[in-house]
Amino acid sequence: MRLFHTSDWHLGQNLHGQERDFEHACFLDWLLRQLAQHTPDVLLIAGDIFDTVNPPVKSQERLYNFIVSAHEQQPLLTIVMIAGNHDSGSRIELPAPLMRRLRTHALGRVLWLDDGQLDAERLLIPLPDASGEIAGWCLALPFLRPAEVTGAHLGDDYLRGIGQVHEWLIAAANAKRKPGQALIAISHAHMAGGSVSQDSERSLIIGNAEALPASLFGPSISYVALGHLHKPQKVNGEERIRYCGSPIPLSFSEIGYQHQILDIELDGESLLSVEPRLIPRAVNLQRLGPAPLADVLSQLAELPNIDLLADIQRQPWLEVRVRLDEPQPDLRQQVETALQGKAVRLVRIAAEYAGNGSREGVDGSEQLIELDQLTPQELFSRAWQESYGSEVDEQTLNDFAVLLQDVQMESEQP
Repeated sequence: MRLFHTSDWHLGQNLHGQERDFEHACFLDWLLRQLAQHTPDVLLIAGDIFDTVNPPVKSQERLYNFIVSAHEQQPLLTIVMIAGNHDSGSRIELPAPLMRRLRTHALGRVLWLDDGQLDAERLLIPLPDASGEIAGWCLALPFLRPAEVTGAHLGDDYLRGIGQVHEWLIAAANAKRKPGQALIAISHAHMAGGSVSQDSERSLIIGNAEALPASLFGPSISYVALGHLHKPQKVNGEERIRYCGSPIPLSFSEIGYQHQILDIELDGESLLSVEPRLIPRAVNLQRLGPAPLADVLSQLAELPNIDLLADIQRQPWLEVRVRLDEPQPDLRQQVETALQGKAVRLVRIAAEYAGNGSREGVDGSEQLIELDQLTPQELFSRAWQESYGSEVDEQTLNDFAVLLQDVQMESEQP
């Protein structure tokens, strides 16, 4: 059996106000070509399919047009996708009855039976191979929110609830499968030891809970396809537990490595190989600085001029980082003037005082930090400090984290 592992598409994402639809369209076209060329049996999409719980119509069209196109060119392909923390679980599941006719399974939530047992049956997806025989089972684990894994039957311990869900689902899968059938887990979670990208990954740590241990996935699981962390990586060096990463760089902190999907081959229950397939970058992200203003202006002058025959949608996104010795009220004007006629698209100017590293507004008049660079917890901590003149205590932070999750769940209702 052969599988493609993808995750963190973040359809509908904006980069400092600039939409990324062209880049996502290029990725999906490339992925269709890869599916046609290599004919895997299964395509996995491990969460954060959309960037927000209420994604733009255009990004929803991208997803469903892709699914239809993939099915038309490869009718035997099985697609399994789960909701991530950026997704609305109910929205992901809404068209599920229609998508099943396209051999696509969409899982957004875990549900419980009247007797308090996990509804494991809906989370176990049969995976046929090219001959039509069931070669394995997919254990679908969408992002587990506190309200889904705590309560009367499970108690209030979030991590314990997550562990119980894994234990019950793996037990149900082992009871269902026949000899030689592989178990493939797909999960959207923050595993302990994972390397986080700055600026673009919303924290999955709830209150004082820790990142999840790899021991949740016992040796009966042949491969674990993870989503959430945007950098491709193994968990604790294990070949079979992997993040494939996002298909495009979602922030300037992600430009230093090649983005990819993973091509997995199994022989029965045995993992044979995991090979990266590198994704061409449709639009480069370019960062200049941090450097003194004079040096930055000099570097901007050396950038290539616009080619009138080139596709403007492929011009790089540019972040300029300037180190200042004193306020520069006309900083933005100087940068934009230097960029006239250049084949780049400016999306951000970040300024800081040399020596102390504090960020400045683009006019250099006061110290500012952009809101999209702060997590909700950081914003709450700053507001608490300003209001009460003291650091927020750990219990209050934990209470805030639980309330934040409740609000996010309410906003997911389509």
